[in-house]
Amino acid sequence: MQNGKIMETLVANEKQVWDWLDQIPDPEIPVISIVELGVVRKVELNKNKVIVFITPTYTGCPAMNVFEADIISMLTEKGFKKPIIRTVWSPPWTTDWLSDHSLEKLRDYGIAPPVKGSADKGNLFSAGPKTVTCPKCWSDDTKVISQFGSTACKALYSCNSCKEPFEYFKCI
Repeated sequence: MQNGKIMETLVANEKQVWDWLDQIPDPEIPVISIVELGVVRKVELNKNKVIVFITPTYTGCPAMNVFEADIISMLTEKGFKKPIIRTVWSPPWTTDWLSDHSLEKLRDYGIAPPVKGSADKGNLFSAGPKTVTCPKCWSDDTKVISQFGSTACKALYSCNSCKEPFEYFKCI
C-alpha cells in the first residue's frame, strides 16, 4: 500500500507475454506459432492491462477470429482481465517475416515454404515462383495443380519425381 492506495502489480512483463503468445499455434499450420508467423506485431503493457497488435496474413483471412480468441483466452488465463486486440494493416504482412527456422518447420510439416522475395505483387493469390521445391523429396520438378490449397494462402502443387501432392505457402 502506498499513500493509502493499493498498488496494482503487473501480472507479467512484456517478455512473458511474448513467450505465452509464442505458445499459440497457427490454427491452419499448427507447427508454427502466431508469433513465428509474424501475426503478432507488438505488445503493450500498462499496469494490469495488455494490448496486443496483430496483422492479418491477408484481407479476409478466416483465421483472424481464431487468432483473437486464442490470444484473449491465453492472456485471460494468465491473469489479464480484459486483453485488448488491435488490428494493424500497415505495413501489410509478408511471408518475408518468417524466419529460416519457421520455413524449415513448414518444410518438415510437408508444406513447401515461400521462396523469399518471390511474391507476385500484382496478384495476392498467385501460386508463387515458377520453381517450388517438393518438401518430400526435394525435387524441383514440380507443377501447380491449383492456385488454392486447403486455404487461400496456399497453392496445391504436385511433384513429378515422387508423384506426391503438396501445398505451397504462397508469397505475399
